[in-house]
Amino acid sequence: MKMSHEERIQLHEFNNLTKSLSFNMYDICYTKTREEREAYIEYIDEQYNADRLTKILSNVSDIIGAHVLNIAKQDYVPQGASVTILVSEGPIVEVPNEHFDESPGPLPSAVTMQLDKSHITVHTYPEYHPHEGISTFRADIDVSTCGEISPLKALNYLIHSFETDVMTMDYRVRGFTRDINGRKLFIDHDINSIQNYIPEEIKDEYDMIDVNVYPQNVFHTKCKLKDFDLNHYLFGYSKDKLNQEEAEEITNKLQLEMDEIFYGKNMPGSPNE
Repeated sequence: MKMSHEERIQLHEFNNLTKSLSFNMYDICYTKTREEREAYIEYIDEQYNADRLTKILSNVSDIIGAHVLNIAKQDYVPQGASVTILVSEGPIVEVPNEHFDESPGPLPSAVTMQLDKSHITVHTYPEYHPHEGISTFRADIDVSTCGEISPLKALNYLIHSFETDVMTMDYRVRGFTRDINGRKLFIDHDINSIQNYIPEEIKDEYDMIDVNVYPQNVFHTKCKLKDFDLNHYLFGYSKDKLNQEEAEEITNKLQLEMDEIFYGKNMPGSPNE
């Protein structure tokens, strides 16, 4: 019979490993005029205001089993929002058998277990290119937990919560805990890729790159949408309002923006080069 993780390793006191997930998403749009740009930013500020972000992070808390201690939220002028939730452990009635499995986590319908000394934050960054008509919305979400549960269980829900063209995800396990013999344990679960926590139907939609430093328990994944439909990137009108030359020019600008974010560098054809 296969033994559970708890049966294989007995810990000395509390598991104080810190597990941190950083989830960064980018939504890209073409805004031809100043009025379109201002309308797009106004739409983003409404769509992802502090109240809605609080609801998203509260669902994350439920998924990873957190008890919310305090919520701080703020909508900024002229744009952007931030939310920070402090969480603590609650009574652990039963440790679920599946919480160490490399598999996508649930959508908000089940609570796995409780955690301790942790926080969840989100910050948004609407911005635009001064000359090229490109507007980009970025949201940074950080989920940091201490103890048994991995914040990767919230990744599936986070992906479903945002309209995302490019995603970057970082996961790191820090610190150490000890078994009953005093031996240090620097990680308490098997992992070889963040991609194992992303559903197959989502992975099919993205080009993906992994950069992992296994000895340091550092894992990194980037994702960029494969399919490109210009209609999805025009704010307030459709591509049938454009002539072929305009459509091709806008398409090239949008795809360049996505590639530069995905690869993390200015590329040939960029006005910055």
